[in-house]
Amino acid sequence: MGQYDVLFEPLEVGPITVPNRVVRAPHSTGLTGDALIAYHEMRGRNGVGLSTLEATSIHPSAPGWLQMWNDSSMPFLEALSKQIKPTGMKMLLQAYHPGAGYAEVAGMPEHWSASAIPNPMAGVVPIAMTQAMIDDVVAAFAAAALRCRDAGLDGIDIHASSGYLLHEFLSPALNKRADHYGGSFENRFRFLKEVIAAIRDAVGDSDFVVGVRLPNEDYVPGAITAKEAAQIAATADPLVDYVSLHMGSYWRFHKLIAPADDPLGTEMPANEQIAPDLDSPVMVTGRIMTMDHAAHIVKSGAADMVSMVRTLIADPELVKKAHAGEEARIRPCIGTNMGCVGQLMSRGVMSCSVNHTASKESRMPIEPDDRTDAPKKILVAGGGPAGLEFARNAALRGHQVRLFEATQQLGGQVSLAARAPHRADVGTIIPWLEGELEQLQVPVQLNVPVDEEVIVQEGPDLVVVATGTTPRSDGFQLLTPGAPIPGHDLPHVHNSWTFFGVGRPPKLEGRAVVYDDTGSFDAISVCDVLLEAGLPVALVSRFEAVGGGLPYPAVTAGAARERLFSQDFDFIGGHFIRRIAPTEVEIGVQFTERSRTLAADLVVLVGFNEPNRGLAETLSALNKPHHVIGDVLGRNSIMNAMHAGAELGRRI
Repeated sequence: MGQYDVLFEPLEVGPITVPNRVVRAPHSTGLTGDALIAYHEMRGRNGVGLSTLEATSIHPSAPGWLQMWNDSSMPFLEALSKQIKPTGMKMLLQAYHPGAGYAEVAGMPEHWSASAIPNPMAGVVPIAMTQAMIDDVVAAFAAAALRCRDAGLDGIDIHASSGYLLHEFLSPALNKRADHYGGSFENRFRFLKEVIAAIRDAVGDSDFVVGVRLPNEDYVPGAITAKEAAQIAATADPLVDYVSLHMGSYWRFHKLIAPADDPLGTEMPANEQIAPDLDSPVMVTGRIMTMDHAAHIVKSGAADMVSMVRTLIADPELVKKAHAGEEARIRPCIGTNMGCVGQLMSRGVMSCSVNHTASKESRMPIEPDDRTDAPKKILVAGGGPAGLEFARNAALRGHQVRLFEATQQLGGQVSLAARAPHRADVGTIIPWLEGELEQLQVPVQLNVPVDEEVIVQEGPDLVVVATGTTPRSDGFQLLTPGAPIPGHDLPHVHNSWTFFGVGRPPKLEGRAVVYDDTGSFDAISVCDVLLEAGLPVALVSRFEAVGGGLPYPAVTAGAARERLFSQDFDFIGGHFIRRIAPTEVEIGVQFTERSRTLAADLVVLVGFNEPNRGLAETLSALNKPHHVIGDVLGRNSIMNAMHAGAELGRRI
């Protein structure tokens, strides 16, 4: 029996057979129409057993781009079904009502909920639903299921988790009703029971799956624990064809999409208190990042289906590669949330830090499939993610690529970041890129800085400059760009790189002050190191919150914030540094006279780096054809670096 054979076994889920156990729970993408169909089709063509279309609104009081309460949704659903069926992947739709859990926008419908308790996402006090409202929503769920069936989809996933409407009725903390929908467990379960029954009546005896997504632990204080979730699941079990378990709510948003700070399989301790007592197939999710881990979960009986959403965003060919015994070639998800949910929530369309093609499936292949008509001899200067990803894409297209790295290892700043506590996952992309270049037989030379002599010796047709950045040493801070920080050159003042093996090592003693000028993970990682060493830490930032420069910090920095604030840690936002003295730091608020002094035996300045543009200037002087990509352009993001490398490699 092969290592992952248990994952390739078919599974009976109600009236359908799912071809394997690797599935995709629903998640938002920001895509619509053909782009969304192509996104799901890509995963189906590469072996995923089942996928679920993102939470889709079933009632006019539930805002959403796909209106499941009328027939306007049918052309899209029919096109989706037609496109997916030939892949063999089963396709479901998640039906939901957000209740109080959507942001307030002018012109949007009023918020409905079990009781007049606001959701942290919206801050709006909702209307406690009347019996007529409840009856209307029950009928709407049934009508949405009927449209799914008639459009050719394989089933419906009833969303009763994540702090949305049905969850709000289930939760004793959010349901304060005094009627027959509130109080006892039986009463709080009644709304969901009526929805399931109405859907069953609507779709009749057909090959149509009716499943439910339930909380396994919702992190609303005073609400549903794993023990109480087990009672909910056991009660729903005989009514549905499968149970999907998922933790979290907007009270602890990052648990909905656990970042790399959380342990692998972060939801399994709760799931293991629920799943053994269920007869229906069980789907689980929550940082299950490898086929090995997924196989262990299924083998152990902890679940029947394993959802690997972000892993399949990073590499849609996950199942195909594993089936072919090429697991080493599976592109890893690095777990930062900055490309997927971070981009979705901040810019409206999902992306992926390590997969340039995520959300672009309708207009480009997962890997370049065209061969260049004019192969070039290309020298790549810099072995960080931008240089590595460019070299990989260019070599796939037939260019003769040679890569030079000035230091003794590949990875650039990603390798530094991976040395920090809770950040090891970030570094997994570098060995993958190295392996890909080795397979493509791209020569890589370490400890060779590229200069004019190397250029002349190699004689390339083109040079790609991906030389990155290094920390500044001039005391620059953004809020006072015209003058350096007084005292920045004192011996107890360091930059973030010195904590991860570059430059003069700091002396870890006394009280530490960290100044964050970029709002990135750099300052968080320095604080983690200092706190683990036992130092009390004050993080001062020009931003108003920890990780304030990250995309949608609630899900990218939320776990880190909890970790930091649980220790001897203080945060002071909206300040800059006035001066640094041998035993203290004076900070202030810009354009005011406000000033305060913090005791400091160690000071760390986490600021903007200096782009290493010397080689690009040399090449310009030599009139040598070249391109500049990655951090050397003054940016500081692994996603920018990877995407820039892929984009240039595909068009050069």
